[in-house]
Amino acid sequence: MSSVRFAVTGAKGRMGQAVIRVLKERGLEIVAEIDKGDALDLTQADAIIDFSTPAASLSIAQAAATEGQKRGKPLTHVIGSTGFMPQEDEALNALTTQVVIIRSGNYSLGVNILMGLVKQAAEKLSLSDWDIEVLEAHHKRKVDAPSGTALMLGEAAAAGRGQNLPDVRVAARDGLTGQRETGTIGFSVIRGGGIVGEHSVLFASEDEVITLSHSARDRTLFARGAVEAALYGVKQPVGLYDMQDVLGF
Repeated sequence: MSSVRFAVTGAKGRMGQAVIRVLKERGLEIVAEIDKGDALDLTQADAIIDFSTPAASLSIAQAAATEGQKRGKPLTHVIGSTGFMPQEDEALNALTTQVVIIRSGNYSLGVNILMGLVKQAAEKLSLSDWDIEVLEAHHKRKVDAPSGTALMLGEAAAAGRGQNLPDVRVAARDGLTGQRETGTIGFSVIRGGGIVGEHSVLFASEDEVITLSHSARDRTLFARGAVEAALYGVKQPVGLYDMQDVLGF
């Protein structure tokens, strides 16, 4: 059995509850279940699994840095929150000199494999002949759009073409938009009901369409990935990591 002690933040949310279930199933020690309004006590934790909000994640990372300095040993912070603003990204990245931070828009093995396939397809298919659209659907309670996973897939497609996603991203279309600009990467978003997560990347030419897709059936798959990320992180030096690192891709 692992001796790693876990804190779970966003503990009352759907993902937090899924993480707690997985930790208990595996017989791993939970020393803190923290949600909005609770004291942020990390004194007993080696690793934090955090599906909360960008603002909360930044506060948690700062607390982890302080606690690690006291102990002389860094804590591991696994972040599943999405929707960070640029200034929050910058502040979080500054803490990677003191904390092992693992960030991913998606902790699924399947999605991370999909990213690799999308990048390869974008490398092989001519920019002038093939258009790329990223489609995603989530439950009605999700507050950010596009999803972190959709942006990861868009970044993979852009990387395959040697582009920077912000330069070619088309976030929405409405009204008389004119014809599509060559080389852009579009995003379409659906929010409704209890959809766990659906993502597709569509490559369209004049004569054919290729679709690469992933469907999440249960949040447990993300929780299992986050736990594996934490177990990986406690063995690493301080720095910034993602699921590609965890999976050895």
